[in-house]
Amino acid sequence: MKIVVDAMGGDNAPQAPVMGAIQASKEYGVDIILVGKSEEILKVLADNGISDLPAGVEISYASEVVEMCDDPATAFRKKKDSSLTVGLTLLKEGAGDAFVSAGSTGALLSGATLVTKRIKGIRRAALAPVVPTGNGGAVLIDCGANAECPPEYLLQFAYMGSYYAEKVMGRSRPKVGLLNIGAEPSKGTGLQTTVYPMLEAAGEDGRINFVGNVEAREAVEGAVDVIVADGYSGNIFLKTMEGTGLFLARELKKMFMKNLFSKLAALLVSGGLKDFKKMMSSSEVGGTALLGIAKPVIKAHGSSDAYAIQNAVRQAKNFAASGLIEDITNNIDLMRLEAPAAEKE
Repeated sequence: MKIVVDAMGGDNAPQAPVMGAIQASKEYGVDIILVGKSEEILKVLADNGISDLPAGVEISYASEVVEMCDDPATAFRKKKDSSLTVGLTLLKEGAGDAFVSAGSTGALLSGATLVTKRIKGIRRAALAPVVPTGNGGAVLIDCGANAECPPEYLLQFAYMGSYYAEKVMGRSRPKVGLLNIGAEPSKGTGLQTTVYPMLEAAGEDGRINFVGNVEAREAVEGAVDVIVADGYSGNIFLKTMEGTGLFLARELKKMFMKNLFSKLAALLVSGGLKDFKKMMSSSEVGGTALLGIAKPVIKAHGSSDAYAIQNAVRQAKNFAASGLIEDITNNIDLMRLEAPAAEKE
């Protein structure tokens, strides 16, 4: 298997993408295409004591870089020789099996949609991170790619999230919940009350394991494997979780550093604290899958270090090997509603 890695994307590029990808090649037995400025990539290798490209690693030259300040909607078009555009084109043409980038989320989403293309019949691609929960993690779909969603988007998100939880995360009959302000079917805005019976019907037909509405509190406790949301609500949920994790970590550190006895207590529970930190770390997951794209695309966090990129490559490998895209393609008719002519693709 061959993974294409954007060597110039992210806050710590090219150091983090290059070294993370090389480590992933060793750990997971995948071939790597590093896309970017050859001279900068080779300098990173030299700085890390690597004189020659390791076996299974190659460089695809790209002279431009999509910067965070560039317009996400047009950057990949204006910079046709950027590492992002070249990497997505390699993926589209079959030179690689999956693509990983820590660059601009908006540019990656636009580029993946217009270069690599969506799966035919999927209305919008969605960002689907795995968030830490009491049951070992849940797929949150969408977390910000689509701020406003008609009901059909959420119906498709539910199917795609369910397939991802089953195929990539190994969950048997994953529980799918609709993020809402209460458990009753009548709760929520017009979007939630409209899509609820659609999800319920899909559940009754055995197509997904829909368990109803889920409040944010129950979702964090692990009530479901898939949390379905419009991008606006999903992003607030995700950012609240991230902020809460940072707050708890900071307060725990203050508590344990208070005096000698608290420092001794910290030593006694150090193993548990490390496990907690690992559970809350986005670096362990690696990145966020873009579901609905015709080829596997993983968005790594912009601040990813080499370890996070390594895990993003692992995630890309698992995604590519899962058969998830084939499942979505084969079941697309179950996910579509009749749309007005103006909205049809």
